[in-house]
Amino acid sequence: MISVEEAQARILDLVERMDTETVPLAQAAGRFAAAPATATRDQPPFAASAMDGYALKGVEAEADAMFKVIGEAKAGERFAGRVGAGQAVRIFTGAPVPEGADRVIIQEDVTRSGDLITLGRDLSSGDNIRAAGNDFRAGQVHEMGRISSKDVALLAAMNVPQVPVYRQPDVAVIATGDELVMPGETPGEDQIIASNTFGLKAMFDAAGARARLLPIARDNPDSLRFVLGLAADADLIVTVGGASVGDHDIVGAVAGELGLDQSFYKVAMRPGKPLMAGRLGRAPLIGLPGNPVSAMICGKIFILPALARMLGDDSDPAAPEQVSLTVDLPRNGPRQHYMRAVRSADGVAPMDRQDSSLLSILAKADALIVRPPDDPARRVGDPVDVLPL
Repeated sequence: MISVEEAQARILDLVERMDTETVPLAQAAGRFAAAPATATRDQPPFAASAMDGYALKGVEAEADAMFKVIGEAKAGERFAGRVGAGQAVRIFTGAPVPEGADRVIIQEDVTRSGDLITLGRDLSSGDNIRAAGNDFRAGQVHEMGRISSKDVALLAAMNVPQVPVYRQPDVAVIATGDELVMPGETPGEDQIIASNTFGLKAMFDAAGARARLLPIARDNPDSLRFVLGLAADADLIVTVGGASVGDHDIVGAVAGELGLDQSFYKVAMRPGKPLMAGRLGRAPLIGLPGNPVSAMICGKIFILPALARMLGDDSDPAAPEQVSLTVDLPRNGPRQHYMRAVRSADGVAPMDRQDSSLLSILAKADALIVRPPDDPARRVGDPVDVLPL
């Protein structure tokens, strides 16, 4: 068996950053940017009014001063003339400030009668003008990772209609086992519903991949060969179950016959010991354990970091944070333990049941307590490593 850290490193060595493609801005949210964006114009492209009011010369803005209104400026339509002494232009928020004006008096500070306005006695401070380029300038660069809705809004204002992004990895997800049927089907007396692959697909899709569920591979070599053949064009192959040492655990043997260059088998962790990885043709193959909780935890610990690397994301989705315990914990055994846990305002505590088959417990957990191998007993208040779920 190898350590979790070594297994993570070996899996990362198997994957490569995806190639790039260009997508319309409206389709860019959630994708990973392959290059920074560059503004093609100033924003705003002109000095703009920040308020509804009247544009005039600031040196003339005195209490009770009177001005003649000579025109109007609104968003999308500027006043074409020039503001002279004793003159004002009715202006609305976002409109270009007319030539000759350098201050906007808000309408609440003005009394109007026909074409004449009189300024109030207590004028608000400030010029109420947004300078040209106040938000950003042409040529300004915006760095991005995963493109958010805020990034999309900024890129639109920068007049960037298309965005280079990393291609979404095509992940083929394969459930194995004679005992499995698909959700919605009627299981036989000794069968169960295939759940692991659905949870993993949701996890991988949320991480930015494009996961597809292949037919269930039955516990015979011909079925598994056929389904693995359907995954030949995938960027990453993930099998679930069949990676242990039972008579019907045939993934390693069949993949080996097909040319799998195995990197490792078995990791010193719980849940999740029977994990394997290698390269099958052009694609990395990761064989996850069949127990539902084991599969989901291994997906988070090993596959999410691999997907992040493929997508050009330098963050580590499996990086823990430290949280205080709210209960005592006994000494840990020789394998790294990922304990399903619940956080509270006071800290974190493991759930009562840790069986790797209990999806209902996993669904209620919002964290994993990470216990290193042979971690000594811990007391209330001690800090422990925690992964959010």
